[in-house]
Amino acid sequence: MTSHPRILRPFTLPNGTELKNRLLMAPMTTCTGYFDGTVTSELVEYYRARAGSIGTIIVECCFIDDYGLAFPGAIGIDNDEKVAGLAKIAAAIKAEGSKAILQIYHGGRMVDPQLIGGRQPVAPSAIAAPRDGAATPRALSGAEVEGMIAKFGEGVRRAIQAGFDGVEIHGANTYLIQQFYSPNSNQRDDEWGGSRDNRAKFPLAVLDITHKMARQYADDAFIIGYRFSPEEMEVPGIRFADTMYLLEKLAARGVDYLHFSVGATLRPSIVDITDPTPLIEKYCAMRSETLAQVPVMGVGGVVNAADAEQGLDHGYDLMAVGRACIAYPDWTARIAAGEELELFIDSTQREALNIPEPLWRFSLVEAMIRDMSMGDAKFKPGMFVETVQDDANELVINVSLENDRIADIALAASPVQTVEFTTSFEEIRERILSANTPHVDAISGATSQSEAVKKAVSKAMLKSSKALAAEEGAGDAAPKSYDVVVVGSGGAGLAAAIQAHDEGASVLIVEKMPTIGGNTIKASAGMNAAETRFQRVKGIEDSKELFYQETLKGGKNKNDPQLLRRFVENAPEAIEWLARRGIMLNDITTTGGMSIDRTHRPRDGSAVGGYLISGLVRNITKRGIDVLLDTSVEEILMTDDEVSGVRLLTDENESVVVQTKSIVVATGGFSANSAMVVKYRPDLAGFVTTNHKGATGGGIALLERIGAGTVDMGEIQIHPTVEQQTSYLISESIRGGGAILVNPQGNRFFNEMETRDKVSAAIIALPEHFAYIVFDEHVRAKKQSRR
Repeated sequence: MTSHPRILRPFTLPNGTELKNRLLMAPMTTCTGYFDGTVTSELVEYYRARAGSIGTIIVECCFIDDYGLAFPGAIGIDNDEKVAGLAKIAAAIKAEGSKAILQIYHGGRMVDPQLIGGRQPVAPSAIAAPRDGAATPRALSGAEVEGMIAKFGEGVRRAIQAGFDGVEIHGANTYLIQQFYSPNSNQRDDEWGGSRDNRAKFPLAVLDITHKMARQYADDAFIIGYRFSPEEMEVPGIRFADTMYLLEKLAARGVDYLHFSVGATLRPSIVDITDPTPLIEKYCAMRSETLAQVPVMGVGGVVNAADAEQGLDHGYDLMAVGRACIAYPDWTARIAAGEELELFIDSTQREALNIPEPLWRFSLVEAMIRDMSMGDAKFKPGMFVETVQDDANELVINVSLENDRIADIALAASPVQTVEFTTSFEEIRERILSANTPHVDAISGATSQSEAVKKAVSKAMLKSSKALAAEEGAGDAAPKSYDVVVVGSGGAGLAAAIQAHDEGASVLIVEKMPTIGGNTIKASAGMNAAETRFQRVKGIEDSKELFYQETLKGGKNKNDPQLLRRFVENAPEAIEWLARRGIMLNDITTTGGMSIDRTHRPRDGSAVGGYLISGLVRNITKRGIDVLLDTSVEEILMTDDEVSGVRLLTDENESVVVQTKSIVVATGGFSANSAMVVKYRPDLAGFVTTNHKGATGGGIALLERIGAGTVDMGEIQIHPTVEQQTSYLISESIRGGGAILVNPQGNRFFNEMETRDKVSAAIIALPEHFAYIVFDEHVRAKKQSRR
């Protein structure tokens, strides 16, 4: 049993409500709500699983106004229709024996316009947050400020009607309430701004209306908490003395607890970095007798009982637990039993742990995930030296393995070791070691290098396993059999493998290149679809018929009408298929040939190709689908006119036969095969390709050898904005975002939003055979272009 009884003893709040222990689950955004902010069944079960032994659960922040959501998939309490779903969460928590508190907030200027249908966010003043790409908000009028306070009150009423035991007012993390108190974001000259007292009026008014609603709709046991950020980095900004001033005023009005919002329980000042004193110690030293009567809650880095006890030792009365509750739904019961825990999550246990898919993809959660599918893997311990190639360099990498884990990865030799190179190497190294698998996301901006390192680790693991098998006297294994072999690891191949697996098939992916991704990883614009839910959320009116007609026009009416109709009809489902697997294309723009925003992209503006491949690889890894890299399909084997297997050639020149019932060939095009390009399109002789070097038409030849035919091979296009000296591709989304094309004399010469073939032809027709693409800082930032 535990030797830390203090944290497990009951605790009584100022209003007389008894918590069964001093432990609370911290409010953590899951991004698991429906697009309209309502509650999903997955979210209900997530909270149910974590209730019981812990005293209280603070449910994630709930927006009180439809301008206020700061996250995709956020849940709301902005209208009465939301009450029923929230009531399910409250009931699930309380049924297991824990108290249920709901956190309420408004994002203010921290709201991304894309989350609110392209509308302008609102804030105390028309001052953008000091971050890249932040939108300038609209300043609330005096009447709107009063109305916003009323909306907080309505949110409290709905929380009470939903059955919650209390609410936590979210006055932290630079959201609207904190924005009103901050001299950085509030530069009003009316009663709500200016002096510190005036800036404090809004948070105090929110507390006042919360008390009013509690008196009117709840009993005396209703809990009212307040979360605060102790300091701001901005200049001017909130300093710790300002925070203490506000907290004293809150305490005088009555509050049941105050909740530090910090990343570490004993965090010192982020403003005065020369002072190592934990802020909680300053808080205890500076507080008045009135403030001392209000319990204070700590959070950040609590994994084991000793961490929580240390918080109490330094002055906290209550301890909130964050990531440990995600990793261990029964965390309190475990530490009560005396367990010492390590903060990681078994990569195969998402469903068993009731972790919603969107939360699974959060960076802080992903960092805890380890690939436990290697649990039965055994290696011959030792160091393996692997030579691999990235786009520019040959790398020599030392991979150290122990019996059941990857012990270390070291760079033995490389022609170039810049700061950027070594930094990205360390990042991919840490990802692989933390996850204990090479199947991790590549480092943004260093994909080729990351894949090379991953390949080195995979090769070392294979050699080590074979060496161990030989040492133990194991004979050659029988040829492995799969239901489906997928040839090619671009977006189509990975998606096919995932779907086949989900329908019950055993699947092998074979990729001739050393890295996963194919041509998809180079894609930069987006996926077109009409009548999607993401369009509806943003108020975009579109139709499949218009999409069909514009696509037909772009294809010069050469499209197969039946195939095109099927494509258009199923495009929304493709977007949804990805979304169900955690790959959200919910930013929408326009690209060439389209008159309406229907090109779906990642919300953060990153290139769609890398985002898609990253998400698909996560799904491949989670399902344990086998992947062979640096392996080519030499022959499709047939028995009685039926596919019976494939003959493979590995990078070690080893011929392997794999038995299979079905083959999916998803090898892409042939742009990297100049002879084949000229065969079908002589006019393209000499043009560079941006396709990856594996796009040589090998799959086409493979199918032709078993009698497959080809059609429309000459209907290929060139990308209109490719730098011909370096093969650098400039995304069509740049033009869709507002960039213009000019000739060498600086004059516009064509409609940038025409279809790709027409734009290409116009550029080629110029005497110089090239053009410039011009865009401003806004386009650069939104599309994440690099200087």
